Amino acid sequence: MSEPSSPASLISTTADPGAEAVAELLGMLAYGELLAFERMASDARLAPDLDRRAVLSEMAAAEITNYQRLAARLAELGAEPQQVMTPYVQPLQAYHNRTEPRDWLEALTKAYVGDSVADDFFREVAAFLADRDRQLVLEVLHDSRYGEFAADEIRTAIAADPKLANRLSIWARRLMGEGLSQAQHVAAARPTLATLIITGAGDQDGVTALLRRLTSAHGARMNAVGLNN
Repeated sequence: MSEPSSPASLISTTADPGAEAVAELLGMLAYGELLAFERMASDARLAPDLDRRAVLSEMAAAEITNYQRLAARLAELGAEPQQVMTPYVQPLQAYHNRTEPRDWLEALTKAYVGDSVADDFFREVAAFLADRDRQLVLEVLHDSRYGEFAADEIRTAIAADPKLANRLSIWARRLMGEGLSQAQHVAAARPTLATLIITGAGDQDGVTALLRRLTSAHGARMNAVGLNN
């Protein structure tokens, strides 16, 4: 069986020199949108009532629209969406397999912590892209309503039962650790994407500063809902 084509082989010869790196980034984000749809639809079944179930179901539907926009842009770049997404299937699926929530609050914490860190990362990297692709990335990131909804639910639950803070804090640290582990695997396996980030940040010091910003935002987010960083 032949090896899957690399994103570079799927970029048209008329594309600009940075199209391969852009396709890598959009491919990762597109697959993330598909997984987000699947996860939100599944998590909706954990909701304690129909109102909350409807909120997550509505948000899940929005993820498919986001995926379609990204797939359309990949096609414009001369890339085959399925093949560009394929390198990210294993690491992203591994993260979700290892962080399967056991209940409603763990599902919300995963959304609040994991999705928000991913969104912060894509916002940072979007700054390295041309206007059109930067705007697309920013527009398809998770609706802030989801984060606000999750945060309100977590705060309310902790206020009612303060002991939950410790369990959810441990869970959040596990989520962060698993996410960083898979990110390292992606960076090692996808040098074109890693080069885009390093070049956009300026140098390794710029990458370190980017990581510090992500860590700082994560800490502030944890504190905002009463979780220990």
